[in-house]
Parts: sequence; C-alpha cells; structure tokens
Amino acid sequence: MDSTKLVQLSQLIDGSKPKNIFNEVKKIFLYHYPRKYFSQIKKYYKYLARLFQGKIAGYKECNTFYHDLNHTLLTLLACSRLLDGYNIMESSIPPLLAVNLLSAAIFHDVGYIQEDWDKEGTGAKFTKYHVQRSMEFLEKNEQRLKMKHEDLTLIQKFILCTGLNSEIYTTEFESDLEKLIGAMLGAADLLGQMSDRTYLEKLYYLYSEFKEAGVQDYTTEFDLVKKTVAFYGIIKEKFSTSFMNTHTYAQVHFKKRCGVDKNLYLECIDRHMGYIKNMIEDSSTNYRAKLQRENWVDKYVRP
Repeated sequence: MDSTKLVQLSQLIDGSKPKNIFNEVKKIFLYHYPRKYFSQIKKYYKYLARLFQGKIAGYKECNTFYHDLNHTLLTLLACSRLLDGYNIMESSIPPLLAVNLLSAAIFHDVGYIQEDWDKEGTGAKFTKYHVQRSMEFLEKNEQRLKMKHEDLTLIQKFILCTGLNSEIYTTEFESDLEKLIGAMLGAADLLGQMSDRTYLEKLYYLYSEFKEAGVQDYTTEFDLVKKTVAFYGIIKEKFSTSFMNTHTYAQVHFKKRCGVDKNLYLECIDRHMGYIKNMIEDSSTNYRAKLQRENWVDKYVRP
C-alpha cells in the first residue's frame, strides 16, 4: 500500500459493517496461526452478536449506545493488530493464549447487558461494575459456551485489565507473558474506542451512560467533551505504565501490513483531541453543530 495516500485509520477498512471488521480480525489472525484455532473465536463472536441482538434466552438486547457491538468489534480489531505487531517484533504468542486474548476482547463488555427480568433503566446503570458483571457472565454461561474452566479463569483475568481503576500489576497472572497480554487488551479497549471515526459524536452517548450510572464527574455532555483532553493525558501515561507500552505494537503492524510506519491509532486520537480544543475555542455555534459525522445531529440525538 502506498503510504503517501493513506493518512487516516478509517481508510484501512470499511468499518460500517460488522462483517468487514470481523473478517479483518480473521485475516490478521491467520498470518500466524492455523485456521482451526479461529473456529473458537468465530463461535464466541456469533454468540456475542446474538446476545447483543437480544436472541439469547434470559437476556435483553444491548441498549447502551456507546458500549455496543461496534465498540466490542473495534476493541477486538485493535487487539488483533497489537497481537500481530507483537508476533512480528517479538516471538509468536502461543495459539491458545492468542485465542484467549481475542475471546476476552469479545466478552469484555457483556456486563452491560441486562437480564430479561430487569425492567429498570438500561445496561448503562452497570457502568461502575460492568467489568465484574462481564466476568460473572462467563461463569453463568460456562456450560452454554462450552468453555474450558482454565480458559474461563484466564479470560476473566484479561477482562479485569479493561477496568480503568484496576491495576494489572496486582492481578495474579501465571507468567509475565500473560500479564503483557492483559495489558494488551486494556490498551486495545482504549485505542479502539478513542480512535473511532465518530468518537466525538458518541461522547453524547457516553455522557448518557454516565448519568444513568450516577457518575458525577461531568455536569453536562459538553463538560465531558471538554474534559476528554485531560482524560487522554491520563490514558497516555497509563499506556506506558499499566499497559506496558503494548500500544506501540500497533505501529509494527501498520508498517508490516500497510506500509505505513506510524501508529495510526495515536494519530487519529490526536486529531480528535485537536478538534475538541478547536471546538472549545470557537463559541460561534453550539458544539453539537460541529459534530455531524454520520448525520449525528439528526440520527442520534434523543429527547
């Protein structure tokens, strides 16, 4: 690929359809591992898609608009790219560990899904403890998923690394490699969502989720938008500490697979932050008028 023509992450694949993202995950996985190992990932993803659609007995469909299926897929894709970069730069991660990593990405936010008896509010009310609920979901559905117990335990540890207040260093992993994989998932979760082409528009959804959950750090949706720049400063520090610089493997992936020697995730996030700063400085119009990707103003704003 001609690196002079590729300047944005969104140009790599058409992410408007879940199938496109999942097929890219599969392609990246098969660079390193036999096809037979991907069957488990495919099975779990099909289950997840049905879960989010409300087609699994005992559960309601996903009703959180920020933490939705697209968010999970973007995390899964980011995980695949970091895994690929690590395998290129270091030694290849054993296939079963790679499968467990991607499985954890698939299930890391199922804690937002409500059970069908729950008639109060939406899954957003679980924001503060959705990580624990995601881990509990796997325990409840271990037999249904036909998941080996030793895999379930490790996948739960990986999921725990996606909690912003959790410390990977205190999680009891069996090896340094497992700890690094947990860090990889934590980094991928943030890279995927913050580089989303419509990330700034979706902050409206995130504010709604926080409000329902009783998170009191933000007074208005615009307050959340403004504070996102400072939040990213915290996240960048977390990338280099808790997440053990695993985000840098993205650049290795993009160089090898796309001929672009850049971390396109960070470039995209930096553009988002720059746009937020410009919005704050420009008081000529309401900030919503400046966020109109995917016809957001008409399509997404709810009463």
